[in-house]
Parts: sequence; structure tokens; C-alpha cells
Amino acid sequence: MSTPVDTTDKNGTNNNSNNSTDDPLDSHHTPANISDRIAFRLTKMLRFCADTFFAKRYGHRAVILETVAGVPGMVAGMLRHMRSLRRMEDDHGWIRTLLDEAENERMHLMTFIEIAQPNWFERFLILMAQGIFFSFFLLLYIISAKTAHRLVGYFEEEAVYSYSCYLQEVDSGAIDNIAAPQVAIEYWDLAADARLRDVIIAVRADEAGHRDVNHDFANQLAGQ
Repeated sequence: MSTPVDTTDKNGTNNNSNNSTDDPLDSHHTPANISDRIAFRLTKMLRFCADTFFAKRYGHRAVILETVAGVPGMVAGMLRHMRSLRRMEDDHGWIRTLLDEAENERMHLMTFIEIAQPNWFERFLILMAQGIFFSFFLLLYIISAKTAHRLVGYFEEEAVYSYSCYLQEVDSGAIDNIAAPQVAIEYWDLAADARLRDVIIAVRADEAGHRDVNHDFANQLAGQ
């Protein structure tokens, strides 16, 4: 297994996607085969469900979605860890990258719990969403790790878009630009007077990074 490829050229342009700009919003992997199309369509279906249920309640949407987003890195990292032990071979950095992703998504959740203050029903949805998605993703990764990473890449594309919409609502005044939670200030090393807008920008940048890494992992697996 090769190491994750650095897809940034000497000019700082990300070449992992089908575009040539630095804009984190302007990045989309065009489905190239049946595996990609399955992952893409599933993502769009889940996006429709999220839009229907949460509408513009972006803080509450983030709580539920970050609960799900924290699953793939841990599941994939666990499976690759066991594979490395079983085959007695190096994983070339994949495990650490995946576990770091899972921890990062968990910190997103810890942050938005402080912001959105989910009620008992949303906490129940968190339990259901996590249990269902954990089982689904575990099975998917065993069957096709490439499809699983592509699915996460598309999930993260949608996450970048959702956080951009969240940012627009804050900038327009539709959502209050409240003070950033202390957990976010400490985790991202934000200014002491940081606001919600700063948190959203930091989280969106994280999601863009996860998007590129998972699409790259899928590309590497497709090339084997």
C-alpha cells in the first residue's frame, strides 16, 4: 500500500479534483465507474434527507452529521490496523491519517454540541444514526474499501457545501454570530474573542482536507 499522495503542486494548487483552483468549494470528483456512482447517489440521497429534516437549522444538522462523520476514520483505521497485524506489513501512514480524521470529526461534534444544545430527540437520533451507519460502513469497507473511501469523499464534499451555506446564514444575519465555544478556541487555537464564523471556517477547512484525502485513498485503491 502506498502512502497518501501530496496533490498540491509548487504553486499551491490542489490537483486531486477536476479543477485548477485553490477554492475549497470548487472541488468535485466526477464519478468514473459504477462504484463511484453508487457512492455519489447514496450521498445525494442522504443529503436530501438532511435537507428535508433540518432545513436551515445548520447547528443541529452539524451535530447529527458530525456524529456520522466520526465513524469512517475509526472503522477504516481499525480494519487497516488489523490487516497490518495480520499481514505483518507496514500500512504507510494510512492508519494514523484515518484515526486523526476520526478525532478531528469528534472535536467538530464536541464543538457543535456546545453551539446547538441538542434536545432529547436529537440525542436519540444521534444514537440511531451512529449505530446504523457504523454497521453499514463496516460492511461496506470489508466489501469494497475503495467505494467506502469514495463515499466519505463525497460526504465531505457535501459537508464543505453545508458549512458554506451555514457561513452565508451567519454573514447575512439570519443566524447570530455568537461567541465561539472555549473547546473550539482551544482546539483550533483561535483568538480569545473568536466568533461562530471563525469556527465554521475552521471546520470547513478540515472537511475540505478530509475530502481530498479520502478521494486520494480511493484513487490509490482503484489503481492497485
